[in-house]
Amino acid sequence: MATTERFWTIPNILSLYRILIFPFILYLLVIKNESLVSLFITISLITDILDGLIARVFKMQTRIGAKLDSLADTGTYILAFIAIYLFRWNEIKNEWVILFVFFVIWVLSYAVVLIKFKGLIGLHTYLSKITGYLQGAFIVLLFLFGYNVWLFYLCLCAGILACVEEIIIIMVIRQPISNVKGLYWIMKNKPG
Repeated sequence: MATTERFWTIPNILSLYRILIFPFILYLLVIKNESLVSLFITISLITDILDGLIARVFKMQTRIGAKLDSLADTGTYILAFIAIYLFRWNEIKNEWVILFVFFVIWVLSYAVVLIKFKGLIGLHTYLSKITGYLQGAFIVLLFLFGYNVWLFYLCLCAGILACVEEIIIIMVIRQPISNVKGLYWIMKNKPG
């Protein structure tokens, strides 16, 4: 984590873009403009990859950046879920059970952190990053080429594991921390 907490960095600006574009994409969902929804969700997913990459490579990681990124991720995925439901539900409705399990565990992971720390902390574990890339790829490919069942199950199973790992980490740590590698590293560095 960088020692300076500059706000106006490229990664933070990219996260802010994803937060600020949320109402516009929501409007596009209301008017059912699938092509523009797909375009702007894809742009949001690409900027998500870029903000994390730029922050790590150029040592621009900050606590506020981790929180902005988590908030932007949440918004992007909520919009993606709504878009999938509105435009592609017929393609994936037979797999509703695993989607429901993922959604419940995902919501639970947010509930646990909000109850324990009264806000988002942005763990950004390796597993959650991998899951984000998989889910982003699934969403983009779903809207461009149609439903891919094996990628659907892969990204949801990875997502379930990532959320369970984050829940365990939240339960183990005593104070908020950001940008952790994963549960293994938390337990390895735990005193006692």
